[in-house]
Amino acid sequence: YIHAEGYPAAEMKHGPIAMIDEKTPTVFVIPSDSLYDKTFSNLEEIKARKGPIIAIATEGNEKIAAKADDVIYLPATLEPLNPLLAAVPLQLLAYHIAVARGCDVDKPRNLAKSVTVE
Repeated sequence: YIHAEGYPAAEMKHGPIAMIDEKTPTVFVIPSDSLYDKTFSNLEEIKARKGPIIAIATEGNEKIAAKADDVIYLPATLEPLNPLLAAVPLQLLAYHIAVARGCDVDKPRNLAKSVTVE
């Protein structure tokens, strides 16, 4: 299992940046929206620390391709729909990483199908 956390762009300098090195990949969800400039600035901070970058970006964004190690492109859409489009490649990324690591994706360890409230 791999521990992973999502952070808003504004939080990166408040701790998560301390974990970045050449062995710690960062996945950026960076569509062309109102948070693009701030998120791109964070991407450049990670790149300056030699952290590997996987970006999920809007189709046609060549600026991202020049900075990221890998890019998954999404079609342009309305800003409120960007998270929905980004969810699919994130789920597929998690699935394929789990399979590559030999995890049983159909039976995660310690997962209960029901919860008993005490």
